Amino acid sequence: MTTQKLRIGIAGHGVVGQRRHQFIDAHPNLQVVAVCDRIFAEEGLLEGGVRSHIAYQQLLDENLDALFVCLTNDIAPEVTMAGLEKGLHVFCEKPPGRTVEDIRRVREVEAKHPRLKLKYGFNHRYHDSVRDALALMQSADMGKVLNLRGVYGKSKFISYGQDSNWRTQRETAGGGILLDQGIHMVDLMRLFGGDFHDVHSYVTNDYWGHDVEDNAYALMRSDRGVVAMLHSTATQWRHSFRLEVTLERGGLMLSGILSGSKSYGEETLTAVYPADDDRGDPREVTTAYSVDTSWADEIEEFAASVLNDVPVLNGSSEEALKTMQHVYRIYQADPSWRDKWQITSI
Repeated sequence: MTTQKLRIGIAGHGVVGQRRHQFIDAHPNLQVVAVCDRIFAEEGLLEGGVRSHIAYQQLLDENLDALFVCLTNDIAPEVTMAGLEKGLHVFCEKPPGRTVEDIRRVREVEAKHPRLKLKYGFNHRYHDSVRDALALMQSADMGKVLNLRGVYGKSKFISYGQDSNWRTQRETAGGGILLDQGIHMVDLMRLFGGDFHDVHSYVTNDYWGHDVEDNAYALMRSDRGVVAMLHSTATQWRHSFRLEVTLERGGLMLSGILSGSKSYGEETLTAVYPADDDRGDPREVTTAYSVDTSWADEIEEFAASVLNDVPVLNGSSEEALKTMQHVYRIYQADPSWRDKWQITSI
């Protein structure tokens, strides 16, 4: 094990940036040396001697090895590209930007720096329920995937106690609940079911009235015949995460997700084992998860990729591009939504 410590800068030191800071410093080979955020009135020092800046340009003048980008969707691609051009490895939160074109521009810059690592934070892939379900599916004991059903929803865009939020503003966010939260479910459906190209959808903002969607309903089919139904919603009064995977000889039901808000219920995985004589009431085995190691494991994978010079396993720019394309296929599939916001290409 190397004793080298990578010098880390964090662009954006809000809720997510501070949480990343916590897990970065907990890693034996990483150390946060500087951060930036426009909430700072002036340059200074945080606890532990971490230098604080107002602008990302000042942060990039630091002696860094890697950059974590925890910024709004409008600026994240710009800072990611600036970090790569500065010769830094980059970890960027999802989504990779506001549009598919954003991630394409990033990938063009990435291609000029092949020795650098770029990883996107599709955190849900690191939850134990997801990893265990994927292992069961890949064992082939349950056969091929037939279909998927997924619901991921919360009760509002705006964080409790706030009057406004950048996530409700199309110019900053690029999209609403589907791009912000539903993108995790889209990514998981790709993980379990493959790429979907035949898409039908309804996308609406009838309830909250923001200029971004508060509901997206999609019916999708992959090239190999897997059908997926997705509901991404900001009118789910009881927060919900649920993904059902039906296979030829069984099923997998993921329910709840361990999160910072603790509002999505207990994280569980139920494996379903049907039998000829079960009369539709098959044997089930449920596993509950009480510890969330996803943030630490995600950072560990990024650190290992950089230190050992191996490819990014999850959250590569190619995977980010494909997931963004799927999100935009859903937007495009509703003609009224497509025409209203002039969504012309993926």
